[in-house]
Amino acid sequence: MDSFEALVVDRTKESFAAEVKELKLDDLPVGEVVIRVLYSGINYKDALACSPNGRVVRAYPMVPGIDLAGTVVASTDRRFREGDEVLVTSYELGTGHYGGFSAFARVPADWVVPLPQGLTHREAMILGTAGFTAALSIQRMEENGLNKEQGPVLVRGATGGVGSSSVSMLAALGYEVEASTGKSADHQYLLDLGAKRVLTREELAPSVSKPLNKEHWAGSVDPVGGDSLAHVLSHIKYGGSVALSGLTGGGEFAASVFPFILRGVNLLGIDSAACRVEVRKPLWERIAKELKPKGLEQTVYQEVTLDGVTKAAKQVLEGKVRGRVLVRL
Repeated sequence: MDSFEALVVDRTKESFAAEVKELKLDDLPVGEVVIRVLYSGINYKDALACSPNGRVVRAYPMVPGIDLAGTVVASTDRRFREGDEVLVTSYELGTGHYGGFSAFARVPADWVVPLPQGLTHREAMILGTAGFTAALSIQRMEENGLNKEQGPVLVRGATGGVGSSSVSMLAALGYEVEASTGKSADHQYLLDLGAKRVLTREELAPSVSKPLNKEHWAGSVDPVGGDSLAHVLSHIKYGGSVALSGLTGGGEFAASVFPFILRGVNLLGIDSAACRVEVRKPLWERIAKELKPKGLEQTVYQEVTLDGVTKAAKQVLEGKVRGRVLVRL
């Protein structure tokens, strides 16, 4: 193999470029495991990495792609050998270390997870970091007492990657799911994924909201954040939890302490990027079994090659994507 294709983003003081280029193995950063990448996916962070104003890339040039799935072609770590099917999600992949938008990747062995039985490379990347974040959100809420007898669970930003996976996973587990979206055309999509009720974005952002409202949701998966989070907290049942993983609605919110001190509500921070490997591996095994969404293919919005990544990334940033965009290498 003399060379292979990768999407490379680069910045100078005068310009920004995102172009498909020819790389060699010697161009890849250090790591114990070399992987022939078969699939990746476009997450919101990847879309930012492909944008001149994204501010997520730590050093240029960079190959974006915080997810990848493929086959090991070389390894100096005894945990992995040629032919192993593996996946890698998050850590510094695609922001501080060349990522998945490349036919080959070289990564630290500690980042590599064996592809669990029950998932193909394609299915693993339909899920990717977004699906892993959804699963981690559900697991953390369950660890804090959530069960399906307690009432409905709200999923905010439900047409996004985390949201779509959360709706499907919760429905598969038998939870009553209420999904929120700002996209009126996608209500049927969410019902098909398993939601029992679809709410508009405006219903979660009333002009006037009390510190405590009527208890309704047993929990909420929230990749949105922003001001409307306070209204959601005011409706969480006693002892319920909100699993917060994102800020597409804003990085700040103003709320009172009453949901926390009068109803014992838990606000759980969900970080899938630096999640410990002892949590990561068994959770991927669970994702391949009971958490594997029945409507997994329904969440695929588009499949592109490297040439189509920058256009698709722009659509992600503009909020025009429903579900997941796959990248086929």
